[in-house]
Amino acid sequence: MNTITVSTLNEQIKSLLESTFVRVFVEGELSRITHHNSGHIYFTLKDKNSSISGVMFRGNASKLKFRLEEGLKVVIEGAITLYAPRGSYQINAINIEPAGHGALALAFEQLKARLSEQGYFAPEIKKPMPKFPKRIALVTSATGAALQDMQRVASQRYPLVELYVYDTVVQGEYAAPSIVNAISAADVQNFDIIVVGRGGGSMEDLWGFNEEIVANAIYAAKTPIVSAVGHEIDWLISDFVADLRAPTPSAAMEMILPDQNELLQTLDVVAQQLEQSMQQKLIRAKTQLEHLENLYKRNSIEQRISNSLEEIKQVRERFDQTMVYRFENAKRLLMPLAENLTRQVESNLLQKQHKLQILQQGILAQDPKQKSKKGFAQTVKDGKIVELSALKVGDNFEAMDATRSVQARVENIVKFI
Repeated sequence: MNTITVSTLNEQIKSLLESTFVRVFVEGELSRITHHNSGHIYFTLKDKNSSISGVMFRGNASKLKFRLEEGLKVVIEGAITLYAPRGSYQINAINIEPAGHGALALAFEQLKARLSEQGYFAPEIKKPMPKFPKRIALVTSATGAALQDMQRVASQRYPLVELYVYDTVVQGEYAAPSIVNAISAADVQNFDIIVVGRGGGSMEDLWGFNEEIVANAIYAAKTPIVSAVGHEIDWLISDFVADLRAPTPSAAMEMILPDQNELLQTLDVVAQQLEQSMQQKLIRAKTQLEHLENLYKRNSIEQRISNSLEEIKQVRERFDQTMVYRFENAKRLLMPLAENLTRQVESNLLQKQHKLQILQQGILAQDPKQKSKKGFAQTVKDGKIVELSALKVGDNFEAMDATRSVQARVENIVKFI
């Protein structure tokens, strides 16, 4: 929940009231009148059901043609203001007249009401002012001070604008037709804005801008029109019908023309923002380019080959390390086996050598040449040395010694016990 201070609230209410009730006409009965030493007049304006506080400051009070008295019925022209320290609103009286309109005032109110009913004052039909006008028509007196004020402000504020003067009668019985002709002539020249204006004066002096034909000309114009007639306190029919009301002619130029100093400052700010934006974009582009470059390098053929070679190198190193480890491990496992095998082979070899020696001795012992003892012969059957016990009756065999061989046949076998 957003909260505000009392002062902030009063300031917001003050802004709302004073911008909405810029000029009001209020009729009522005066009471509690106080003439202050400062020259200000304080009072209460009331009717049967309500009342409102009021003040008339010394400048306006000095123009009064009569004295304010208790119970006097009056019509007050003024604006609603708020006295922020107390949070109380009041009517700031600009002019006070006895109740009962004069002829011009009555005519003004009647025309204003009629045009309002016809939609002449509707906000939705107001044409917007161009932000950078190039050509402006000034419908005013060529010899009046208002023209000089407008030209002076334009040259100081926005020298690029071109001003065209449509000399016009701005006072008297011929003022309204002259104003209408000037507006009609300027409206067909494709101006960006038409300013209808003159300096201050009495209600009678300004009456030309209250004529219905002037209101019709402003309403029918295709070009945006600014009404800049009189002083800030002067309100005319042209002010209500125009697309924009300016309190004074010089204020009109300030309202519709850009300030060249502000434009230059704005250009500096925009240039700075543009430079910062370009720097940021360049930095982002550089970062993105570096990122893309890194991506390209990581995904290029050269990088892929390099990565593959590196992977192969790593695989080879891991393979070599694995093989070395396995060889070392196998070596550790084989060393005992090798030693055991060596011992086993040596043992087997010794056993075989021993057997070989025995066999050699046996062979030598069986060699007939070695059997040279008298009365001994070797028995052979079918080419094989056999024992006598292997022979059977009827077998053919050989009996040999170192010098001779005898063929024989077993006729009888005698066993010795």
